[in-house]
Amino acid sequence: MSQDSKVKTTESSPPAPSKPRKSLPVLDPSGDHYYWWLNTMVFPVMYNLIIIVCRACFPDLQHSYLVVWLVLDYMSDLLYLLDIVVRFHTGGPTHPHTEKRFLRVPRLFEAFDRTETRTAYPNAFRIAKLMLYIFVVIHWNSCLYFALSRYLGFGRDAWVYPDPTLPGFERLRRQYLYSFYFSTLILTTVGDTPLPAREEEYLFMVGDFLLAVMGFATIMGSMSSVIYNMNTADAAFYPDHALVKKYMKQQHVNRRLERRVIDWYQHLQINKKMTNEVAILQHLPERLRAEVAVSVHLSTLSRVQIFQNCEASLLEELVLKLQPQTYSPGEYVCRKGDIGREMYIIREGQLAVVADDGVTQYAVLGAGLYFGEISIINIKGNMSGNRRTANIKSLGYSDLFCLSKEDLREVLSEYPQAQTVMEEKGREILLKMNKLDVNAEAAEIALQEATESRLRGLDEQLDDLQTKFARLLAELESSALKIAYRIERLEWQTREWPMPEHLAEADDEGEPEEGTSKDGEGKASRKGPTGPE
Repeated sequence: MSQDSKVKTTESSPPAPSKPRKSLPVLDPSGDHYYWWLNTMVFPVMYNLIIIVCRACFPDLQHSYLVVWLVLDYMSDLLYLLDIVVRFHTGGPTHPHTEKRFLRVPRLFEAFDRTETRTAYPNAFRIAKLMLYIFVVIHWNSCLYFALSRYLGFGRDAWVYPDPTLPGFERLRRQYLYSFYFSTLILTTVGDTPLPAREEEYLFMVGDFLLAVMGFATIMGSMSSVIYNMNTADAAFYPDHALVKKYMKQQHVNRRLERRVIDWYQHLQINKKMTNEVAILQHLPERLRAEVAVSVHLSTLSRVQIFQNCEASLLEELVLKLQPQTYSPGEYVCRKGDIGREMYIIREGQLAVVADDGVTQYAVLGAGLYFGEISIINIKGNMSGNRRTANIKSLGYSDLFCLSKEDLREVLSEYPQAQTVMEEKGREILLKMNKLDVNAEAAEIALQEATESRLRGLDEQLDDLQTKFARLLAELESSALKIAYRIERLEWQTREWPMPEHLAEADDEGEPEEGTSKDGEGKASRKGPTGPE
């Protein structure tokens, strides 16, 4: 092989594929790893925000712990460098650029925002965050006060820091605590501070007073926001009893009933009971709302015998339909003979099956039990129909889940197999209770089959009629098209005929004679189909 062919072969051969380089994983800004990294960055940011200014204003603090500060400085700088790398590998709209130490404060605010979203006590966290901001402001002000005192001269007047040569004032702890106390007095505007004697002191006091006014407004606004959020949360979780109390007073409800209503509201608030879970979770996506409801209530629903071994998706939809209800002591959940429109699952408390006198107890139902499930399922041969067969009364405060017949029917319409299984289970329960009329069930099934057979026959007849009607419509349309075509052809033919002579003479002389007109018309009618002579 020649050298030219080698060169051509080398040039025509494709380049060898390069090995993919391994890259660092991209962090999800909403993930846990990114959240914990933000919490880690809180410590170096707070270190530089609090310690750096303190070391700059208190020289003794800088010289006494120099080795400690060097170690902490290098550690914080290392974390800052790592944070730059993290920001380069974070998904979303980030700004990965280097920042100086004090410009890393936005990372602190970001960490606080994430924590406030995740914590179970956001209002308490807001108050703690506000107190931290107040501490940082007073801390900076105390450091500036000590630095200004050193610049003006310690002990030169009553406003500046006393002379460190005095007993007790030379200690570092005393210097910081005195400055912090003096700054707190100024920023809280409680008075009892020495009058300034120099212009620098006046300017410092004026600046602190303006800062105090702004801080007071900020604190009041923040606290008002926290209180408003707490009241809004209470109003969303628990019903407002003030409107009900006002209504009862205006309508002159008797004292005993009014007391029962007030006790019911107190029970809800004291025991943190919620009756409007659907309204609270309404802004969540449907799938996420279903998962929350399943995690809270699925164990309760799965205890019901007729719902056991059902599809998981069916139980998830049923969980969204559960309505929490709370009954007060002595209140009837249902009475014998009432129309059964819902079933109940006992979450907490006890209920009694009582006689008509309301005193004699036949049985006591506890948490995890259920009743009324047969009345919401249409079971053939059910001797009790959809009527309640017992009186159920709450012995104390009882928390129940209610599932209405309409909601169950709406869910089962999409799960026909589950509906069949539930009807079979309900039939078994009725057989054990001797409340299933087998003959009536067979008669009802036979009647249903006969009805279905008649419906099928009617459907077939209707299909035949529709076919015949469609055929007639097609024939009618065809005939109409043919007639229209013939009329159009005759019109075109008549346009080519010449006018007869007697009609032309009649036009010249005026009105033709009656006989002539009739004769002409007769000739025209006889000659029309075959054309002109």
